[in-house]
Amino acid sequence: MSKPKIVGVVGPTASGKTDFAVDLALKRNGEVVSCDSMQIYRGMDIGTAKPTADETRGVPHHMIDIADPSEEFNVARFVKMARAAIDDILSRGRLPVLCGGTGLYFDSVVSNISFTESRSDPEYRAELKALAEKNGAEHIHEMLRAVDPKAAEDIHPNNLRRVIRALEIYRTTGRPKSELDIEQRGEPLYDAEIYGLTRPREELYDRINRRVDIMLGRGLEAEVRGLIESGADLDSTAMQAIGYKEMAEYIRGECSLSEAAEKIKRESRRYAKRQMTWFRRNKNIKWIEIKD
Repeated sequence: MSKPKIVGVVGPTASGKTDFAVDLALKRNGEVVSCDSMQIYRGMDIGTAKPTADETRGVPHHMIDIADPSEEFNVARFVKMARAAIDDILSRGRLPVLCGGTGLYFDSVVSNISFTESRSDPEYRAELKALAEKNGAEHIHEMLRAVDPKAAEDIHPNNLRRVIRALEIYRTTGRPKSELDIEQRGEPLYDAEIYGLTRPREELYDRINRRVDIMLGRGLEAEVRGLIESGADLDSTAMQAIGYKEMAEYIRGECSLSEAAEKIKRESRRYAKRQMTWFRRNKNIKWIEIKD
């Protein structure tokens, strides 16, 4: 029996994935399934570059605004919900178009990764959190790099919860998380046609810088202030997202607005580089270079 057909659109931040995915959906009777780990959160619109009504051009988008910033949301939960959305789209005779730059989320859906609960070590987790408060998140990230370089490459240092979890997995199993992830890959559920978007580096970096300026002009500061005033935990995964962490530092008086903006641009450029490293491993992706 042939597998259901889906299409994927991946690539670094600011490469133009949303427009490309919407074009595909309009041409091929499709609906978009977002694979972005931060667009899932309600109230985080500007800093995550959620597509506006104009940008979606009437194409239904799924897996956006499905959780509150205070919620603990993991990849296993995302995969379950995304596959349900895909099945629903297929049942109506339409084409699912998966679009996003979060490589772990995208691959976990497309590659049929199963998730088994690893043993936990609450005492070790608390010890790592205390170390992070004392020495900074980068210190914990370097600890992960020493035992699981691939996981350290894939997990942003800001995402302290995931960094600690990867170390906890290594502590309780004696094996790297990245190694266990490979073993959990099953037979693909879908016939996936995947397009990767890339741009000349200087052009991509310029687009990233301009996007950050646009976000600031649209009210990123007010968005972050609103989240803080509503009680959002600054240590939560959502508030550690690029743009939100740096803007929160500015709001707390730890840096100037211009310094926060430069940090956001720098971290976004670094993130784009990590995204390309992740997706380049996938030999099934058809790469398309786009130029302005």
